[in-house]
Amino acid sequence: MPSVRVHKPNGALFFDFRYQDERCREYTLLPDSPANRKKLEKVLDKIESEIAAGTFVYANYFPNSKALKRFERSSSVAAAAVAPVASVGEVAPEPVATGPLFKDFANTWVDEHSIEWRRSHIRSLLSTLNGRLIPQFGGKAVGSISKSDILAFRATLAKVKGRGDKEGLSPKRINEIIGLLRQILTEAADRFQFTSPSLNIKALRLRKTDVNPFSLTEFQRILAVCRPDYKDYFTTRFLTGMRTGEVHGLKWKYIDWDLRIIRVRETFVLGEDEYTKTDGSPQSCHNTGGLSCR
Repeated sequence: MPSVRVHKPNGALFFDFRYQDERCREYTLLPDSPANRKKLEKVLDKIESEIAAGTFVYANYFPNSKALKRFERSSSVAAAAVAPVASVGEVAPEPVATGPLFKDFANTWVDEHSIEWRRSHIRSLLSTLNGRLIPQFGGKAVGSISKSDILAFRATLAKVKGRGDKEGLSPKRINEIIGLLRQILTEAADRFQFTSPSLNIKALRLRKTDVNPFSLTEFQRILAVCRPDYKDYFTTRFLTGMRTGEVHGLKWKYIDWDLRIIRVRETFVLGEDEYTKTDGSPQSCHNTGGLSCR
């Protein structure tokens, strides 16, 4: 009886079925959960229906399986027996798609990893996913997306309307979009045993930009005309190099007047306080007044 079972050593799910009178076990990296079981059971149902119809090709589902050598010859014979002979000019049929639809897997991937991310990152990621990637790839199976599909998509991003009067998104923004696509496809490739088409796609080169900060004279002019209750705020921003969210999240308890240190431990993002994303590697900067922030 074909089934989806749990591999006890690591808790991952695997397929257990019979093909050509042999028992087959194909392992995945998916942890045991109702959602993952449901997905794999759908795949197993499709496998069983193709085995019954005599159209099952082992390599279409498990291209890296060690069992391929045993079934390679018989699978090719079976495929040749059911496939019509193509006449000159006919297009060869596309291979069977591997894995779930991109939109379904992408949403599952976000749900699984959202506990690791800050709210601001989730908001930015969902904007890219729903605004760019799902409209382009949502209806495709993850295993059917090719390198040429990704390169063609990347080319279109350079032509869409950018900010203001700019034509096309910046190389930095394009790299962010393709980078998210790469993460999702790499995870899908690990789970459904296919080679990610994004592996050898290089990031676009970024132009170097010169930083032109305010001079000390300009800084003093700003302080001279700003509201008195904002002078400490602007002084901290100018002389420490802290980010906007870090300055907004700064509390008195993080200032050590004896050691003359400002500890950067919280940020204020989307109306809420959050811990900084660099807890494990505190950043440090020095200002001209003798205080340092870490």
